[in-house]
Amino acid sequence: MNDIISPIETTTNRDRIIIRTSIIGILTNVLLAAFKAAVGLMSNSIAVILDAVNNLSDALSSIITIVGTKLAGKLPDKEHPLGYGRIEYLSALTVAGIVLYAGITSAVESVKKIIYPEEPVYGMVALVIIATAVIVKIVLGKYVKTQGEKVNSGSLVASGADAMFDAVLSFSVLVSAIIFLTTSISLEAYVGAVISGFIIKSGIDMIRDTVDEIIGKRADKKISRQIKEILTSEPEVRGAYDLVLYNYGPNKDLASVHIELPDTMSVKDVDTLTRKVETKVYEQTGIILAGVGVYSCNTEDNETAKIQHDVRERITAYDWALQIHGFYVDTASKDMRFDVVMSFDINPKKGLHILYEEMNQAYPDYTVHIVSDVDVSD
Repeated sequence: MNDIISPIETTTNRDRIIIRTSIIGILTNVLLAAFKAAVGLMSNSIAVILDAVNNLSDALSSIITIVGTKLAGKLPDKEHPLGYGRIEYLSALTVAGIVLYAGITSAVESVKKIIYPEEPVYGMVALVIIATAVIVKIVLGKYVKTQGEKVNSGSLVASGADAMFDAVLSFSVLVSAIIFLTTSISLEAYVGAVISGFIIKSGIDMIRDTVDEIIGKRADKKISRQIKEILTSEPEVRGAYDLVLYNYGPNKDLASVHIELPDTMSVKDVDTLTRKVETKVYEQTGIILAGVGVYSCNTEDNETAKIQHDVRERITAYDWALQIHGFYVDTASKDMRFDVVMSFDINPKKGLHILYEEMNQAYPDYTVHIVSDVDVSD
């Protein structure tokens, strides 16, 4: 029997990796910022100074990541029964705001230097420090991004990508310094403006990505299909539908789903089956299946099969009707019910009106119940 790592143990290991990686990032960026600031002041280079400011903003971002991770790791309580995991998204939003502010202030200073230029004075020591910074940032970026992907930390992945990008910016500063030494043409104010533009874009991208997480976005296609494959691998399950994932922070996902089962199964059998699939889904994906609804599937006569086939043909003839499921018909009481997944191309109320007209004309003796489902997962 395989050992199952508890959610608390998984969270603890994840937090430890995030904090350790962030501390390494803080120390590295503070040292780089100090050296670059000294070089920038001695050489009168706005581009180098802005590069140093960028490193300081990276260090501050790492500090906020640590604070956010610690707060997000608090145990659930009565007021917040699902924990504090979403705090990480707020910390990521704060980091994005800092990056954006750093970019805007850097742009202002660069424009000032373009309007009122000052000639930089580069030396060999300055070039060596900038070149070293490029190498250090590449190594740091790869390390941080790898650790972030390992523990599914959006903040670390973003920091790693940002560090790699910083290496490119530092290299552009190095190139502008070499150009000045060889041609006496000063491009460093313009390079500073370019750096500022990229920093601003990075901040905006980070804000957009984090806001998407907070608002809620479509479930990952691979995960959705994996969960449905796990469910339908059970012989009793005729289909899995209406899968919805609820995210409460990185690695804190709950889900609800409907499964279609034969109408001959007892409540005892359904209870045994749902507990079984809940365990399998958690073991294989780490997602807690918090709710499992049931659709009853006709099994007893050919007439219901013919009706189901006819209804399916009629409904799916509409391009916006993506799927029909949960179909059940009682020929004795003349009662029919099913769900229809509609695309975002049609208003659900309008879609239901069209479908009800279609079904009432085709089956005037039946009482029809149609539920409009949202296309929430693949």
